[in-house]
Amino acid sequence: MKDEKMKNTEEEEEDEERARRDWEFRLSTVVSSSCDGASSDTIGIIEFDPSDNLVVTGGIARKIRVYSVKSLLPGKNHIHGEAADVTSLQHNNACEYCICTPAKLSSLRWKPESAGRVLGSGDYDGVVTEYDLDHRIPIFERDEHGGRRIWSVDYSHWDPFVGASGSDDGTMQMWDPRCEGTKTIAKVRPSSGGGGSAVCCVEFNPIGGPLIAVGCADRRAYGYDVRKMVDPVLVFDGHQKTVTYVRFLDDHTMVTSGTDGCLRLWSTDDARMIRVYMGHTNSRSFVGLSVWRTGGLLGCGSENNRVFVYDKRWGEPIWVHEFGGGKWNGDGEGDGRNFVSSVCWRQVSEDGCTLVAGGSDGILEVIVGKRIAS
Repeated sequence: MKDEKMKNTEEEEEDEERARRDWEFRLSTVVSSSCDGASSDTIGIIEFDPSDNLVVTGGIARKIRVYSVKSLLPGKNHIHGEAADVTSLQHNNACEYCICTPAKLSSLRWKPESAGRVLGSGDYDGVVTEYDLDHRIPIFERDEHGGRRIWSVDYSHWDPFVGASGSDDGTMQMWDPRCEGTKTIAKVRPSSGGGGSAVCCVEFNPIGGPLIAVGCADRRAYGYDVRKMVDPVLVFDGHQKTVTYVRFLDDHTMVTSGTDGCLRLWSTDDARMIRVYMGHTNSRSFVGLSVWRTGGLLGCGSENNRVFVYDKRWGEPIWVHEFGGGKWNGDGEGDGRNFVSSVCWRQVSEDGCTLVAGGSDGILEVIVGKRIAS
């Protein structure tokens, strides 16, 4: 029995090492901030549009920046990013245009079936705003969280008019702009303790199905059936600290991130925890989480100013990149000043990938990867 266990362990280690050799990643483009590392330009959100040709960023600088993928990968193959040199750009040159916002932004999401024209935002003043990017103006506002900070917004894919927001007020609210007075069509308070713990993240199942996932400061994530928003149908209990992000990976699994320094993979059939991913540093900040569904890769930031990539099959990172071009020495330590605050995968291709990461210093980096032929 002991020999068989040792054999299985060795096989798992060999498979994990093979996963590391499956991919080759490299830094392609660096977009620098004019603020020279000032925290006033922290990038808190990065989102690709549904066509994967545009990228938007937001944060505490009170502006939405819109980039084209062509501007971030100039003169390169936009799927595989094939070129040897790292391109250096400035935000004011790389950015197609900016939209100034009245408050600091905590969340951005493209509205489905709007042809990349409508972008929803949640801000520190508790307001949901939708922007028409063709005319660069707000076209809808909603203020139903009592002025408490909104951490996350998302849109349903079964009814693209329906949106949801999670806030410091401890509620997750669903709403529909077609309803008179922007009426709330559903409101839940997942955490029952005290006044209710902050709702830090919400995500509708983008693949289909009636599930919406909610992550809370009470260390749990919850799954609700949007057809009956009363009690959660699933409770994901395993994190030791605040759940900061929830992301659906496929029809049957979901990934969460917490300030306990780990990612967790769950079954959305029965809330069973499947795997824990550890290696990055996260004890206090939002460091971003994104899943590349086609390739089965997870990306997140870290408080030691590094980007981590995990293969969904293995608990340890398969690639680590330090902002500024340094090499990871595996000690997990950082300088304590800057951290990677947002990441987003481009959902295209099978053998090539693009990951965009933003830092607390306002720097944007574009990382490209390709699958190595075996």
